[in-house]
Amino acid sequence: MAVGSVQITGTGELIELSRRLKQAGGPRLKANFSRRIRRAAEPMYNDAKNAIRTVSINAPGRKQGSRGGASPTSRPLRATIADAVRLSVRTGANPGARMWVDKSRLPSDLRNMASVINEGRIRHPVFGNRRRWVTQWASPPWWDTTVNRHKPRMRAEVQRVLSDVRRTIT
Repeated sequence: MAVGSVQITGTGELIELSRRLKQAGGPRLKANFSRRIRRAAEPMYNDAKNAIRTVSINAPGRKQGSRGGASPTSRPLRATIADAVRLSVRTGANPGARMWVDKSRLPSDLRNMASVINEGRIRHPVFGNRRRWVTQWASPPWWDTTVNRHKPRMRAEVQRVLSDVRRTIT
C-alpha cells in the first residue's frame, strides 16, 4: 500500500445518515457526529505522526578514509513529514474521516519521501553529490503498519457512532 490517504467510511450508511442529519435539524447533531468521528480517528492520526518520527532509517557504514560532516540541510526529515500528516472529517455528500500526507506542506524535494520511506528503500545522492549515491533502509513501513493496526478499531467506532446517531434520529 502506498502512502496516500486512508478513508474510513460506511459509504451508503454514512450518506443516508448524513441526509437524515440535515432533515433532523441538526447543526448540534451534525457537530456531535463530526466530533465523535474525529475523536475516533485521532488515535490513528497521532500514531501515524509518531510512527514517522520514530521510523528507523539505517545506512551502510562509512568506508575507510571517508570524510563525514554535517548535513547541508537544517530541516529534520521525519518531523517535516510528520507535520504534513493531516486529518479531516466530512459530514456532507461523502461523509467520513480521511487521513493523508499533504504534499503541499512538504518542500518540493521531499514530496514523495513519505512513500519512499514507507517502501523501505531510500536511494539518494550523498550530500547532494549526484556522482555518489547511497541506499538507506527504513523499517517498518510506517504508514501501512499504522493504518492496518487501526482499521478494525476505526470501523467498529464508526459503526458505534452510526448506530448512536441513528437511534437519536429515529
